[in-house]
Amino acid sequence: MKNSKNLALYTLGVIAVLALPILLQSQGNAWVRIADIALLYVMLALGLNIVVGYAGLLDLGYVAFFAVGAYLFALMGSSHLSDTFPWFKAMFPNGLHTSLLIVIPLALVVAGLLGALLGAPTLKLRGDYLAIVTLGFGEIIRVFLNNLDQPINITNGPKGITAIDSIKFWGLDLGKSWKFDGFTISSVTLYYYLFLALVVATIIISHRLQISRIGRAWMAIREDEIAAKAMGINTRNMKLLAFGMGASFGGVSGAMFAAFQGFVSPESFSLMESVMIVAMVVLGGIGHLPGVILGAVLLAALPEVLRYVAGPLQAMTDGRLDASILRQLFIALAMIVIMLMRPRGLWPSPEHGKTLTKKNGAPVDPTHAAVAPGTLQTHAPGVDSPADEVPGAASRPMSINP
Repeated sequence: MKNSKNLALYTLGVIAVLALPILLQSQGNAWVRIADIALLYVMLALGLNIVVGYAGLLDLGYVAFFAVGAYLFALMGSSHLSDTFPWFKAMFPNGLHTSLLIVIPLALVVAGLLGALLGAPTLKLRGDYLAIVTLGFGEIIRVFLNNLDQPINITNGPKGITAIDSIKFWGLDLGKSWKFDGFTISSVTLYYYLFLALVVATIIISHRLQISRIGRAWMAIREDEIAAKAMGINTRNMKLLAFGMGASFGGVSGAMFAAFQGFVSPESFSLMESVMIVAMVVLGGIGHLPGVILGAVLLAALPEVLRYVAGPLQAMTDGRLDASILRQLFIALAMIVIMLMRPRGLWPSPEHGKTLTKKNGAPVDPTHAAVAPGTLQTHAPGVDSPADEVPGAASRPMSINP
């Protein structure tokens, strides 16, 4: 009965997610664009959750990988390189205009390698020191992108790169509307389904990593790095793998962002973006996939929804209050209230091992539990037969005391 209920809920959820852009499209493409951006932020939050939620490494420079993926697609999907370098134009007169099947693996690999390079000098850092170093790394990438227009124009500096190709694969151009039997599916709706497919793939990979030996090693490092090292876990390689895996999802999300926007500039990759992505993970529930998704959706959509609240308030005060400042104030207040009421996040991971139960479900006090001969010892989870049990004699609770 329970399985059938779960199956019905999953089915309704899938139908709702698939039908959402069609319903939003009837109210205008602006709402579908909000849903598209929310999916990109979900992908970013899931990638950062590997670093922060699983491995316990506070990364405040995660937006750097988002920027690397976006500029990688911008250079490969526009004529910027051909317009700048004559030798490149001789080989590719109109630019590269790379296929999606090449862009996604390349963005994943490049961002992953860059994430491992970031993790290498920070292996011995923890807590606040790690946060400061990663924050500086993110700012360095943004400053580089802002100044790599001289003496060689690679990123076009603060002007950004324009006229970026839309995504094309299998003869379908996501930059154009698709008409089917008199019904029109807009471009932003097509992007929604692509982003949804990438988010689903990210969720599956993250879940498989979480329950794998690698995921358990990350969580052991998060709880106690010294104990994890003592148990034989190679903490250096595990940390580098966490940085690389998390960064790879950021690179793919950045490439999709560049194709969706058709324009990239360093202003899109500021420190505030990194802070917001970290807030999505913390607000939703660190290390819990449904919570991270919920936090990303809420914080991505909340600023746009609050436009409809801040605008009328600005009109009521005759323009004395700026709508953008009011939106930031409302977002900050909402985050403060949520964290005060739900300090572990909106949807935290379930707690395990807090109480011990007998077979009939009644709680057991480990210090006073009496164990019958030949039965499982309830106060030592995972131990079927106590080490100090004497066959044929009454067993006693395991203890460090004589």
